[in-house]
Amino acid sequence: MKTIYILLTRSGTLLSNLVYAVTGANYTHASLAFDEDLGCLYSSTRKNGYTMFPAGPSREYLNRGVFRLRENVPCALYALEVTDEAYARARRRADHMMAHGNLYRFNVLGLALCGLHIRWKRRRHYFCSQFVSEVLEKSGSMQLPKHSTLMHPNDYTRLEQLRCVYEGPLAGLPQRRKMAFDESETVVSVYLGLALGLVRAGVSGVKNIF
Repeated sequence: MKTIYILLTRSGTLLSNLVYAVTGANYTHASLAFDEDLGCLYSSTRKNGYTMFPAGPSREYLNRGVFRLRENVPCALYALEVTDEAYARARRRADHMMAHGNLYRFNVLGLALCGLHIRWKRRRHYFCSQFVSEVLEKSGSMQLPKHSTLMHPNDYTRLEQLRCVYEGPLAGLPQRRKMAFDESETVVSVYLGLALGLVRAGVSGVKNIF
């Protein structure tokens, strides 16, 4: 048997605050990890770690980007025990989507409809909890209580198959506390990252998300 980890957070970004205002859910973002140290997280989110767009299947790191800047946000870490075969399929699917990220987009409309409990699926478009849900379900790791396009991050707190291993501020997450942080990442470098992200996104990039 192997373990897949699901990290739930409420990052305090503009999109996170909007989802929180609409749903009132304690957690507004979901990510997957395949190693206990959480050295790399998988989700459908901001690609450069700072700006809302461009967005799509991306790797996240607890000591970079939004997770570095907002260390006191609430989070919960859950563990899911799966077979070796299901683990391999889930990891293979997640890695494939990361390697071909240019083929995928962030599911903005799907996210809005999810908040209204309306099922709507568009090929190669994913929001965070939809991404996590499809990787888990299509790999045979678990059965979902509802369609992946209707899964909210907070829904994972109520699934009996999952075991909560941590709940509290992100800064207190044991795996994050063990990580090294690059002291060269200053406020100036953050804003440079924001500017670079905006340039990379461009008008055409924003159009492609819909």
